Formats: sequence, C-alpha cells, structure tokens
Amino acid sequence: MDLVIRSARVIDGGGGPSYRADVGVDGGRIAAIRREGEPALSGRRVLDAAGLALSPGFIDMHAHSDLALLRDPAHEAKAAQGVTLEVIGQDGLSYAPVDDRTLEEVRRSINGWNGGGPGDDSVDFDWRTVGEYLDRLDRGIAVNAAYLIPQGTVRMYAVGWEDRPATEAELTRMKQLVAEGLEQGAVGMSSGLTYTPGMYAKDAELTELCRVVAAYDGYYCPHHRSYGAGALQAYEEMVRLTREAGCALHLAHATMNFGVNKGRAGDLLALLDEALADGADISLDTYPYTPGSTTLAAVLPSWAAEGGPDALLARLADDDTAERIRHHLEEIGSDGCHGVPMEWETIEISGVSDPALGSYVGRTVEESAQDRGEAPWVTARRLLIADRLGSTILQHVGHEENVRKIMRHPVHTGGSDGILQGAKPHPRAYGTFPHYLGRYARELGVLSLEETVAHLTSRPAARLRLPDRGLIREGHRADLVLFDPETVAAGSTFEQPRALPTGIPHVLIDGRFVVEDGVRTDVLAGRSVRRVPAGGR
Repeated sequence: MDLVIRSARVIDGGGGPSYRADVGVDGGRIAAIRREGEPALSGRRVLDAAGLALSPGFIDMHAHSDLALLRDPAHEAKAAQGVTLEVIGQDGLSYAPVDDRTLEEVRRSINGWNGGGPGDDSVDFDWRTVGEYLDRLDRGIAVNAAYLIPQGTVRMYAVGWEDRPATEAELTRMKQLVAEGLEQGAVGMSSGLTYTPGMYAKDAELTELCRVVAAYDGYYCPHHRSYGAGALQAYEEMVRLTREAGCALHLAHATMNFGVNKGRAGDLLALLDEALADGADISLDTYPYTPGSTTLAAVLPSWAAEGGPDALLARLADDDTAERIRHHLEEIGSDGCHGVPMEWETIEISGVSDPALGSYVGRTVEESAQDRGEAPWVTARRLLIADRLGSTILQHVGHEENVRKIMRHPVHTGGSDGILQGAKPHPRAYGTFPHYLGRYARELGVLSLEETVAHLTSRPAARLRLPDRGLIREGHRADLVLFDPETVAAGSTFEQPRALPTGIPHVLIDGRFVVEDGVRTDVLAGRSVRRVPAGGR
C-alpha cells in the first residue's frame, strides 16, 4: 500500500465508539482497516499514529472561499484546520452564472467578503457558467469544493437590482439558469434573503426555483430573512416554502441572535423537530462563536440598495436620503439588520478595502464616533462612502446558551462562515473546526468527541449525498485528519484571528499529504466535487 497509518485511535465519523486500528491507503482511497489484534498492514510508508486520533476530513458546510481557493494556493486557513471539503457559493451571492455586466456588479457587491473588486487583478475571471467555474477549480486547489448556485446572482442576471416581482419571462430565465448550474455539477442553491438583490424575491418565486432544485435532488441553503426580530417566522417561512416545493432544506448559520432571541434556541429546535417528525428533510450548520460577520453595507435597509452599488452610494451622499437611512437603522430597525434597531456599540470594523482607512479596524463604530466627537451614523456613513461599500464588520449580538443548544441537535453540521478578507477577520475563518474539538468537546463536554466528529464529517457528507466521503470505511476516499485529542485547539482569537490551530499534525486529501508534521505542503489535491443529479431533467 502507499501508506499505512499505524495504531491510530479511529474516530470513524459514524458517531460510535472509537477503536484502535491500522488504516491502509492506496490509490487515494482507504484500502484496508485492521483493528487491534488483527494482522498488521504493511506499506511503502508507515506513519506511527500512537496518541493521535484519525478521523475523516472535515466538511465546511458554509465557506466564503470562492476566490481564496484560486488566489491562495496554500489556503492554510482551512487546510490547517483539517478541512478537506468546503461548500461555497453561499448566501445567494457568488461568481457564476454571470454575464459580463453581472460579473462586474457581483464583484463590487461582495468585495468585502472575497476581495476581487474593481482594480483587483489577483484572479483572472475567465469563466461565466457554473461548469466553467468548476473547471477552473479542477486545475488544482488546496482543498475540495462543492458549489451552490447563488439565487441573488441569478436574480441580478435575469432581473437586475429592482425591487419588484419577476416577470414570467424573467422567472423562466432564472429557472433555466438554476437548472443549467445543477446539470453542470452544483449541489444546490443558496439565498441571501437579507442581501440585495436576492431579498427582493417573494416566496412564490423562491418556491418555483426550489422546485427546480428538487428535480435535481439538490438542496436549498437560505440565509433567511431575519436572525433577529423575525427569526422564528423566517425559519418557519423556509420550512413551509421548501416543503411546498418538495425540496431538501439546509439552514445556513442557524443562529438565534440579538437580545430579542436570548434563550430562544429551544423555540427553533421545536419547530424543526415538528417538521422532521412529519417527514421534512432538514439540516443546518453553525459556527461555535457568538459574534456574526458581514459587510457594513449589508445592515442598511434594502430600499437603499435598490439599483445596485452606485445607486446606494448616491443615496448615502444625499443628506436627506441618508437621514431616512439613519431613521430606518436606528429607530425602526432595517431589514438588513434583521428588524432590530441598530446598536452601534456591537458593530466592530474588521476590515477595509482602502488601507488608508485602517484606523477604523478593530474598533466599534461607536468608539470611532466618540473619538471624532460625532454621532455613530455620521461615522458609519463616512466610512461606507470612503471605502466604496467594501468594509467588513463583526456584529457582537449572539448568545452562548443558544450556540450550545443548537450544536447538540441531531441534524447539526459545522460551517465556518469564514470571511478571509480584512485586517481583523472573525477567528472562525481559521478556528471553527479545532474550536469544536478542543473547546466544545474536550473542555466543555457539550458533545462527545465521537459525536462532534460525526457532526463535522458524515452528516455533512450525507446532506451533500456523497457516498464515499465522511466516514472511515474501506473504499472511501482517503480524505483524512490526524489530530491530538488532548491538545487540538483553535489558535485564532479575536486579537490574533489568523493564528493557526494546534494539535493537527497531518491532513490528507485523496491520500496525499496537504499538511505534514504540522506544515503545509505544496500539494494541491483539491478539485470540484460535483454530484450527478438523480432524476434531473
């Protein structure tokens, strides 16, 4: 065999008890498993794994590495965590399918998430279709990637930035674009229903698109319409909509945030349990932290963004319109901020596109406003205009008891929601998976180590309908992680968000070491992961 991993504590991803075994790898797959007491395996290379746990590679169900995979061959943010597969195309906004106009608009609108805005030539945008983008990934990337068709981008392509129902012809075109993307290998469709222009879609439009997704055996992954004042109603809407469409549902970063939802995780789980008992196909992902992260522009009311980025900047520059925006933010609660009146002390600037604005980073909007002797909205407005909407934020609005309760649920999976841009990104981008293993399994005992691994491996693989990933089984792909259960921990913190984890010495993809002895190799073993649709038409 190519490799024998000797005497590992095998945590196989199924959630059952771990066991001691030799695991043989050959031709990129798990070729043999010999439990303690059975005849030993031999190989061209033998790795002594005494003291280490061997698990399937971790699957990041919510990643924002759409450009990072192309720009950064090392991609240590994920490879060092043991992530071997990321699901990208999230929150309804990504880079395929597009035409030339749509590509330029989406590059500008999510520059804060991914970079790639005007003037950024670090990536050659030489694709337009989903299939062409996946082909680009297949030239070699650090970790594997699956793609969700972004509903907001599809609406941008077919309808534009107008807040109105799609015409029959426009809806037909959107359905065609979704079907084409699924045929080309996408695993489902995402939405960002607090982000423009995707949030302009009404339920009937989303249901029709979900019918297409269901026909291809994909799943719908919505960032739904509220995580704040209307959170429970927004979850109910997504459950109802997908059940009507006959479509599987995966709830993105399924949190209950803001003061109005403190202690209300049980309400969400009761809703899901009732639907699951009635036969619904539902799963969810979370990150093991309380703050959220997005762009500063995302918290603005949706009406202000109608027409696209240039229209939003023009409204911000107009004093009367800017006052209307402030009124919605601070006194009513904008739909972009989940219906909750803005609390500027919770909004920390995590990154800016213009380095000249770096003094804002690491400080809340309220702190920067106090330094300048002005109202917080004045500071926020100035930054939005000066940075051309490219600023990212941490939003400190979560509740630890909700985080723990939701992660215990049987349909829970792990997702980093990791934005890799900015001088001070959320530490979840570099730390989600070791934080689950070290903090929540070993230190707090919220889940057993075996159950935690199942949440990060076999459960997401089942949602993605990948029959040969997520478990340590003979014949499965050798996407594997060796970690020390006693020392594994996130290195990243809010003060040092790009610090790498500890206790993860080896990571393999298709049997090739992408991390060896704690060091990132030059191996680019990742490819696009495409699922052939079942029953597609």
